[in-house]
Amino acid sequence: MPDKPKLAFYWCAACGGCEESVVDLAEDILFVVDNVDIIFWPVGLDFKRKDVEKYADGEIVVSLINGAIRSSEQQEMVKLLRRKSKVVIAYGACAQYGGIPGLANEFEKEEILKWVYEDSPSTHNEENVRPQLNYKVNGSEVYLPELWNVVRPLDKVIDVDYYIPGCPPSSKLLKEAVLVLLSGKLPPKGTVLAPDVALCDECSRKDTKPTDLAFKEFLRPNLSIIDPEKCILSQGFICMGPATRSGCGALCVEGNMPCTGCYGATSRVKDQGAKILSSIASNIEGKSEKEIDSTLNGIPDPVGTFYRYSLAGSILRKKVSI
Repeated sequence: MPDKPKLAFYWCAACGGCEESVVDLAEDILFVVDNVDIIFWPVGLDFKRKDVEKYADGEIVVSLINGAIRSSEQQEMVKLLRRKSKVVIAYGACAQYGGIPGLANEFEKEEILKWVYEDSPSTHNEENVRPQLNYKVNGSEVYLPELWNVVRPLDKVIDVDYYIPGCPPSSKLLKEAVLVLLSGKLPPKGTVLAPDVALCDECSRKDTKPTDLAFKEFLRPNLSIIDPEKCILSQGFICMGPATRSGCGALCVEGNMPCTGCYGATSRVKDQGAKILSSIASNIEGKSEKEIDSTLNGIPDPVGTFYRYSLAGSILRKKVSI
């Protein structure tokens, strides 16, 4: 019996939701296990770096890597997996765009470390001790990964063949991607393995979206009630649906919450945040500077709103200085 295709999973700077999406396959995970040989999945099974190193270059058929790249260890591991794999897939919003960890690029590394280890209200660290990159104890030396200055999407570090979007990706997209890979009929390199239409296309409220919008104020879901029958954007809540790729089943909207944009943009949009920002700005009703400022005050965190998942991969991204 021929060997099954070898499959690897790896987790970089991310929350673990992408790993949960694999488990969310439920009974379909049996299909995956029957058809592929999972040879590396540290979060799920006991694998070590040496288990990857033993394979010949290109012997692993596909590696699904989730999470952004922030540390020396993450960079080393993804470069190793790239060398050993025929196909690498950026799995999830953090790998594709930098995701939530990419918002750290708003700050300098020193600011972040000082807050975490010295200044945060929950920190009790009178001597201001911080983790050291290496430490000698009992004749041995222990090493920790180095934290880079900038969070980067996966394709800024290694060559990426395909992308599966989402925070996390739906189990449906994962299964479909596995089926495509097993079929051998691979799409063009760089393809995002998800529908290339805006989320509004699969939104159950799309018929209630007016042709012309005129924003007088922007509301926040924690302070105002969202009408469950009407287009959320038309009610004055920031909904990223018009600038976001579909494929999630509009789960947030179905739960009566605005889309936050985790599936990224369609192929026709260069910068997701700039796209929705341009659309919203052009539909503000007020014309005077005072009126416009009054309306925009309803968006207290523009970067976290419009670039929640895509800052590290956007046109606003930082230059790399590790």
